[in-house]
Amino acid sequence: MKWQDKQVLVTGAGGFIGSHLVDELLRRGADVTAFVHYNARNDWGMLEGKNYEKTSNMTVIAGDVTDSLFVRKAVSEKDIVFHLAALIGIPYSYAAPESYVNTNIKGTLNVMQACLDAGTDRVVHTSTSEVYGTAQYTPIDEKHPLQGQSPYSASKIGADKIAESFYCSFGLHVTTIRPFNTFGPRQSARAVIPTIITQALIGDTVRLGSLNPVRDLTYVADTVQGFIRLAESTRTVGKTINTGSGQGVTIGELAEMAIRLANPKAKIVCDDARIRPEKSEVMQLVCDNNLARELASWGPKIQLEDGLARTIRWMKDNVRSYKPGRYNI
Repeated sequence: MKWQDKQVLVTGAGGFIGSHLVDELLRRGADVTAFVHYNARNDWGMLEGKNYEKTSNMTVIAGDVTDSLFVRKAVSEKDIVFHLAALIGIPYSYAAPESYVNTNIKGTLNVMQACLDAGTDRVVHTSTSEVYGTAQYTPIDEKHPLQGQSPYSASKIGADKIAESFYCSFGLHVTTIRPFNTFGPRQSARAVIPTIITQALIGDTVRLGSLNPVRDLTYVADTVQGFIRLAESTRTVGKTINTGSGQGVTIGELAEMAIRLANPKAKIVCDDARIRPEKSEVMQLVCDNNLARELASWGPKIQLEDGLARTIRWMKDNVRSYKPGRYNI
């Protein structure tokens, strides 16, 4: 696919992965409309302060995916829509589950309906490995049962099924990308790697919850390439496709690696306040990425330690914006 002059909409463009995807699409010459969440400060999230005003092939719009009329206007005349807008923090979903249903399920319905009505050529909907819950077997392929072990994961299962239904019922050309844990510069403090790195950079104590869960970690540049490759391939239409490294690491092992790179003097302290409810904690996520390799020729390129080093370099320059002494839910 030639991206030059393609009319592309990215919802959730002010977020971690969304902002990196915007950068890559602009680099490829697409005309990008970046849909960010409206706020009274006119803050563009992770797109803020990057001089995009001088970028002729980019437009930023601020709105809310739960507003169907606004979504319809945003989708109009777009060739490709990448739908990333979502509430993502698992601990906050315990406190505010209704907001996750509204944003993740209703927001996805609005995007799919608008794309269907507008005749959008391709839609890439964003899922999460959290929908699998604790693995019944590893590596996890796309046939693994879905388990709503948190309100967040339950809302994403609902969103994924809405996207699937628009393909099955109406023939909408939608692909669902299911990234396993992505990390890198610009990631929220609510994620485990920024939590580890920022604490290590400002002191000698790193407070964490359970150290036993296993995660499959992919550097953000590789995840972005997954979005691009899945949009380019006609073989991915109607499919849900995992993207991940295929390698598992415990949170404890991950923390030790990050601390060694950021501040070898730092020590890990287990904090009961950060431990999730037992039945809600997902204990093991390791990706089977064979379908992504087969249908989209995608595979990760950046090793975990290299990605951590890149992330640490960025966070050293931005650590104070993270409020590192605070537990963020």
